[in-house]
Amino acid sequence: FDRALPGSINLGLGEPDLPTPDVIRKEAARIVVEEQNGYTQHAGLPSLRERIASDYRFLEGKTERVIVTAGSQEALYLTLMTLVDVGDEVLLPDPGFVAYPTIVRMAGGTPIFYSLPAGNDFEFDAEDFRRRLSPRTKVVVCISPSNPTGRTLSNEDLRAMAAALEGTGVHVISDEIYIELYYTHEKPSTISDFYERTIVIGGLSKSMSMTGWRLGWLCGDESVIKSALVLHGYVTTCASTVSQKAALASWSDEAERAREEIRRTFRERRDHLLSIIESELGLRAISPRGAFYTMVDVSAYGDSMSVAERMLEQRVITVPGSAFGTEGEGFLRVSFCADREVLDEGVRRMNEALKG
Repeated sequence: FDRALPGSINLGLGEPDLPTPDVIRKEAARIVVEEQNGYTQHAGLPSLRERIASDYRFLEGKTERVIVTAGSQEALYLTLMTLVDVGDEVLLPDPGFVAYPTIVRMAGGTPIFYSLPAGNDFEFDAEDFRRRLSPRTKVVVCISPSNPTGRTLSNEDLRAMAAALEGTGVHVISDEIYIELYYTHEKPSTISDFYERTIVIGGLSKSMSMTGWRLGWLCGDESVIKSALVLHGYVTTCASTVSQKAALASWSDEAERAREEIRRTFRERRDHLLSIIESELGLRAISPRGAFYTMVDVSAYGDSMSVAERMLEQRVITVPGSAFGTEGEGFLRVSFCADREVLDEGVRRMNEALKG
């Protein structure tokens, strides 16, 4: 991104361009002016943890199984640092979020990758997943909807994953930061409905356009949460008090209407982008069921890094699929966090880059 030319269009963006809903912004403004905003409990406001716990059946309403964190990235860091010891293997999706293997290595673990094959539109491969398990497997990470593919794990996929892990003692970290951004009739299921030893990572950054508010959470096994809370206390003390108080408004009727509107906007953009990629570029693009990315097959034009460089020269930013793993090679991750007019111009520039 730093090397982008002036006037570049950013289709590599990993955050919503839409404003935070008014109900949250107005509440935050009131809180700043009217209330004292010192530290909260390390684990976060009890009232916020109650609301978070109410969203997950497996928590049985127990707030002591929830920690509010400075974004979902901190939640991921705390969980991996708590669970992973030197020499442990951690199964990660390929392709998957770039931070996963880095944090695993920071914890002393060894990343092992299970395939979401590009040739099958990045769907879950249960047989490959089983093959990657070993006696050294300590943790499995899954994400649904996916960054970078936008694909989701079906109930059948989740049952297969749970069955493969039965009796192993392995913990699953379920990254659900995009779970409220879905384009199917129903909200995607979570592995926590099928497998007991699950730690859920969540937050409001993506679904409520609150990336800079740094408000996330982790929840699950009480013994893991207790250990993670000690680390959280030293690393962060607590998440922003203003963000926590304002986040309570995310469970209001007005916020739910805003969520629905955000989903509608991104669904329309998704459909438009997929249409013009096909009509203008003649390329295969994966239809995402959630999040705000598609993977575009550019393998006919070279490796993903060199094609992304050509895009940069035409002043359009994309992300090479190789950044997310070997299965991402030959693809570009293209974001639809932009208005239709910007998407149109971005695809036009992509076309110029490919012609050159």
